[in-house]
Parts: sequence; C-alpha cells; structure tokens
Amino acid sequence: MPRTRSKKLSERQKEILKFIADFIDEHHYPPTVRDIQRGCEVSSTSVVDYNLRILQREGHLKRTAEVSRSIELLGKSASKRDNLVAVPILSSIAAGDPLHIPPSSAWRQEALDTVEVPAFITQGKTDVFGLRVKGESMIDALVADGDLVIMEPANNVNDGDMVAAFLEDKEEVTLKHFHMSNGTVTLHPANSTMQPIQVPAENVSVRGRVVGVIRTV
Repeated sequence: MPRTRSKKLSERQKEILKFIADFIDEHHYPPTVRDIQRGCEVSSTSVVDYNLRILQREGHLKRTAEVSRSIELLGKSASKRDNLVAVPILSSIAAGDPLHIPPSSAWRQEALDTVEVPAFITQGKTDVFGLRVKGESMIDALVADGDLVIMEPANNVNDGDMVAAFLEDKEEVTLKHFHMSNGTVTLHPANSTMQPIQVPAENVSVRGRVVGVIRTV
C-alpha cells in the first residue's frame, strides 16, 4: 500500500530531486552524493545525505547500500529508465583459477535463477545475463567472491575491459581484465598476490563483457 507523505518537501529537497532526475535522464545512471553536492551547490556531503534520507523516508527515492550509485527514484519522480530489468543468472564464473562452465551456446538455454536490477546497472542494455563470481582474483576491482557480474555478449573488446574469457585448450572460462599485444592475450587479475594468464590469441575467445556488478557484502 502506498505510503502517505507526512510533510512537504523543502525547496532544497525539491532541487535535489530534480537534479537527480535530470542527471539520470542525461547520463543513464544516478549521481553520487558528491555529484549532488556540486550540482546543487550544497555546503557538504553530510547535508546532501541528510536530505536524501528525508526523501527516502517520504517515499521519493530509495538507496541500496550494496550498489554504487544506488539512488533510485520512486513514484511520480521516477524516470522510465528506473524500471527494473530481469537478468537471468546462468552459471558461475571463476575469479581465480579458470573454472569449467558450459560454452556460450548453452548459457541461454535455461537460467538457474533471475534477479531484478535497476536499469541503470545494465547501462540501458537488455541482452544481458548474470554470472556468480567464484574466487578473489578481481577483489581490487571491487568484485568479490559471491558477487554477481552483469555481462553483455561480446566478441570484440577493448584493452582493459573486464571479460569472461574462454580458454580454448582447457575449455574453461575465467573473469579477468583483457589485454592483447603482438598476438598474445594477457588476462590480468585485480589482485596483487596473483599472476596474469598469458595465452596465444588463437587460444582465447571472449564470451562477454562486464557492464555492472551487484555486491553481496
């Protein structure tokens, strides 16, 4: 049942709410607290946080602590881009040693589960799927064991992209940062205690590129 709003918003709160809506319309993702501070010329981030808590209490927005840029507008304030997107969770992917999982041709046959996420997490993409992370090799990129990575299918990627890389000879997939030079692909972990994987370019194919992460802690 909708919550009855108990008080009128201040001019500052109306300004913040409008700034958030305009920011989402322009960038397709929500602003940070510091974005709001600068955009609305607020004296400090604590003042922004105070007003956001009031806006959340009064039912104009919600914030998810586990997700970066997690402001989601509600009710009349909501943009169409704030709709939830159903993302199929297809398998697990290793962020550590490579993990054997089915090839991409089998990924979309049957999802293990489905999770609904705000549309900004998928960056407006609809043909996406989720993989549950196993391991700690991407921890310095804020991707930990148990997190959910949201992937878009991709064959061609840029250096530095976080990808699901399929190692042809081992028939295994691993989550790493992708780099290629002189016919050699280097799959870099984001963990200083782990070594990169180097393979000939013909021995690796990209199955997907990370577009978002859902943290579990």
